[in-house]
Amino acid sequence: MDQQLQEIREQQKASWNKFSSGWKKWDDLVTQFLQPMGDEIIDQLHLKASDAVLDIAGGTGEPGLTIASIVKNGKVIITDLAEEMLAIAAENATRKNITNVETKVCDVCELPFADNSFDAISCRFGYMFFPDLLLATREMARVLKPGGRIAVSVWGPPEKNFWVTAVGGTINQNMQLDPPPPGAPGMFRCAEPEMIQGLFKAAGLKQTGEKEVNSSLNLESTEVYWNMMTEVAAPFVAALSKADAEMKTKIKGEVFQKIKEKMGSDTVSLNGNARVIYGVK
Repeated sequence: MDQQLQEIREQQKASWNKFSSGWKKWDDLVTQFLQPMGDEIIDQLHLKASDAVLDIAGGTGEPGLTIASIVKNGKVIITDLAEEMLAIAAENATRKNITNVETKVCDVCELPFADNSFDAISCRFGYMFFPDLLLATREMARVLKPGGRIAVSVWGPPEKNFWVTAVGGTINQNMQLDPPPPGAPGMFRCAEPEMIQGLFKAAGLKQTGEKEVNSSLNLESTEVYWNMMTEVAAPFVAALSKADAEMKTKIKGEVFQKIKEKMGSDTVSLNGNARVIYGVK
């Protein structure tokens, strides 16, 4: 891996570790929001009770922990770059009395596993942040057993993800921020239809396909939404740190107004859209 990719990896690791406390605080809410995507990943893996499964970029534990409850005679290894996120996953496993799971800090571009080690591989919303997409895909294909299945999720386009753009779009409208370089890690980096399928095929995977999955982020108030997004979304926090108090207040007010106009009430139910992509080795 070249120096630029290593720098991206270290930036990602530092960012996820820094915001791990926010992810722990909001874990139940985020897990509920992302469950439809996790359920579709699990459906596409065709799991058997004895399977060995690798969950990549597993964060606080899902869908790896749910998978572990299915493969009761098998095992799940949950990996992530950020050790502090994996510590939360381990806590969640202990709390749920799930014993056939272990966590391992590693980089998807350099997986520390032998060829043909796993019956199935899952990755929920990690792809967009991988330093080298093709290298990561090839590594996953390498450690997957012949006939094994892989299923991953990525976010769909911005216009179908108001839960992100309500804040992100408002920040961009109010602040002169440098655009990220082409191909840089980000929420919508992999939103193009069939993009991940192309990577799967390039890595030698077959029987590829994808399904669109929708979900809703349901919150008790706009204030709760703002608090959550500014405690888990590193890009938003980084941008707001460059704004003075007046600008922050303006952005927050505009976000609240956008949501009120869209919802028509105090109820907050924000749409999320993703794709689940699958393939077979």
